[in-house]
Amino acid sequence: MKRFFVNTLLVAFAAITMSACKSFNTLSSGETAQGRPYELILVCGQQQWQSELGDTLRYFLQQPVAELPTYEPMFDVMRIMPNNFKSLTKTHRNIVVVNVDKEFAEPSISVRYNVTAKPQVFVTIKGPDTESVAAYVGENGNNIVQVLEKAERDRTIAYAQRYASQPLKELIRNTFGVEMNISDDYKLRTQSPDMVWISQEFPTASQGFFIYKYPYEGEQSLSAKALVKARNRFASRIPGPKEGSFMTTVNKIPDETGLEYIPYTPEYRTMRIGSQPWIEMVGLWDVENYFMGGPYVSYTTVNSRTNEVITIDCYVYSPKVEKRNMLRELQALVHLIDFNATDADMAAEQ
Repeated sequence: MKRFFVNTLLVAFAAITMSACKSFNTLSSGETAQGRPYELILVCGQQQWQSELGDTLRYFLQQPVAELPTYEPMFDVMRIMPNNFKSLTKTHRNIVVVNVDKEFAEPSISVRYNVTAKPQVFVTIKGPDTESVAAYVGENGNNIVQVLEKAERDRTIAYAQRYASQPLKELIRNTFGVEMNISDDYKLRTQSPDMVWISQEFPTASQGFFIYKYPYEGEQSLSAKALVKARNRFASRIPGPKEGSFMTTVNKIPDETGLEYIPYTPEYRTMRIGSQPWIEMVGLWDVENYFMGGPYVSYTTVNSRTNEVITIDCYVYSPKVEKRNMLRELQALVHLIDFNATDADMAAEQ
């Protein structure tokens, strides 16, 4: 059973890493998918929802977003009864259907794309009884989440590629020697030979990132301590609302009593996107001399062509509105960076 599910997911991942034109043009009738990013229709009967199976589904689909300081669920789950799964709900962007019936010999999960609309991911979970399906989801829940998250990320990537800002693309190419598509929703705030700051500003929120580079001096350049030090050096160039205020990295937080402060260190992990190794750091930022802050996620790697460390640092300020979708959109940016474009490729676009 596990082998079947893994093979299914491999097919799924292969499908959604194809170009937008191909992957969004398969089974659907041509209707545009409905729903907000990270919103999900879950088709599940009342008996299953109130059982261990429902608990397991909630555990995975509504688990906290790890990068955020306060609780926001991985997905906004809208559970409906099977007899209500029709018309508009069938054209939602993210659908998970639970089907428990004795006619099935064993639990299984299938993933399809653009079944009734596009772009859409359609996950079917089925099995002979509630207990076996609950156990199966417990074993494979993280894989289901990865499929759903990747579908959302690929939509963000497709949007950025379709509405790419040519001025920002050229600026990043000329400054850092890499190709990167950024949607024209974002605007340049400041630039220098070793850093660019780009953001979307809203009346009560800010969604932005800054990319910076500096010489690579060996593995010590990539330690957590060195990366935080470099971040603070470049973040200090991002001004706050008040004169003399600027962005910095949180290094202490209140303890459980709220009376004392304890040291705080951003989370550090290595990852690989394609063939490129990256370091992800997840932490909190605030503003020196001003009450303002939020979560940040940074991605750091070494540009082997220039022997430089390059970091894309994503941050969100949104005290009144949920932060998940804004941060997830920013996190997709790292998947848009192309180190493999040759000088000839870059020159051909100019």
